[in-house]
Amino acid sequence: MQDFTVIVLEGAYGSSVAMTLDLLGAAAELAPGRRAPAPRWQLCSMGGGAIRLQSGLRVETLRLEARSRPDDCWVVPGLALDTEGAVIEGLSRPDCRQLAAAISRHVEGGGRVAACCSAVFVLHLAGVLDGRQATTAWWLAPLLQRLAPACRVSAKRMVCVDEPIVTGGAAFAQTDLMLHLLRRQCGARVADSLSRYLLVDARESQVRPPVPRAMASGDTLVSRIVERIEASLPNAPSVSMLAKELCVSERTLARHVYRITGTTPMALLQGVKLRRARSLIEQSRLSIEQIAAAVGYSDPTALRRLMRKATGSNPSQFRCSVADA
Repeated sequence: MQDFTVIVLEGAYGSSVAMTLDLLGAAAELAPGRRAPAPRWQLCSMGGGAIRLQSGLRVETLRLEARSRPDDCWVVPGLALDTEGAVIEGLSRPDCRQLAAAISRHVEGGGRVAACCSAVFVLHLAGVLDGRQATTAWWLAPLLQRLAPACRVSAKRMVCVDEPIVTGGAAFAQTDLMLHLLRRQCGARVADSLSRYLLVDARESQVRPPVPRAMASGDTLVSRIVERIEASLPNAPSVSMLAKELCVSERTLARHVYRITGTTPMALLQGVKLRRARSLIEQSRLSIEQIAAAVGYSDPTALRRLMRKATGSNPSQFRCSVADA
C-alpha cells in the first residue's frame, strides 16, 4: 500500500522528478526521529519500464495499475512543455490522454491528485479542474484560463489546494508542492525540518520577479514599460500616461501586457514597485516608511498591505530573514 504514486510521463523535467523523489526519501529518513509516519511511494508510468526525462536521464518505472486506491495521492511532476504550442501538441499525446482518463477515474473514486507546472494541463484534460481553483507556471496561466474557463486560475499562487486537487506553479514549485503534501501526510515537524535542511523559505507567490519575467519574454514593449517605471520611481507614470507615451490606447496596452505577462498594466506597475521595495528592504537599512516613499507610496500601510497580498509576508519579515541568514 502506497501513500504516493509518482507518475512520470516522457519528457518530464528531470529536476521535478528528482526533487519529488529526494524529498520523499529525506522525509522517510527524518520521520522516525520525529515520531511521524514515514511516507511510502512508488514510481510509475503508463506502460512501465524506462522513461526518458527532458534532461536525457532515464528512470525505471512500474506500470500504473488500472485500479487505484483513494488513499493513494497521485503526483505528476512538471513536463517540459514551455510554450502554448508545445502544451497544445503535448495534450494530444497518447500517454497524456491515457493518464488523463486514469486521473478522472482516480478522482471519481475519491482519490487525490497533485500536479505542477505544465502537468496541470493534464488535469484539465481529465476534466477535474472545472469549478476549482488552480495554478500553473505564470506564463502558461492565460492559456489554462482559455482552455478551462470553468477553472479559477490563480497565476500568482505557488501552490493551490482545492481538494482533492493540488496544483503547483513553475517547475521548481514542485518543492513547495511536495512540502505541502508531506506536511499533510507526515506532519508539520517533518515538513518544517525538510524546509530547514533544504533552506527552502515559505513561498506563497510566483509574482515576485516581474522584471526578469518581462525581460525573459523577449517582448520589447513590455520591457520598455518596466524600464520606464523603474527609471521614474518614486513618481511612476499612470497607465494612461504609459499608453500615451507608447502611442497606443489603454485597451490595446492592457491586451498586450496580459498576453505577455498574464497580468494587467496596473499589476505590472505594482509588481515593479514591490520588487524595488523588497530589494531595498533586503539590501539597505532604510525604514519601511522611507522605502514606501522611495517606491511611490505616501502611506507605508499601503506597501505592507500589497506585500502581504503578493507574498504572504510582511515587509519586516524579509529583513529579518536576511539578518538571520
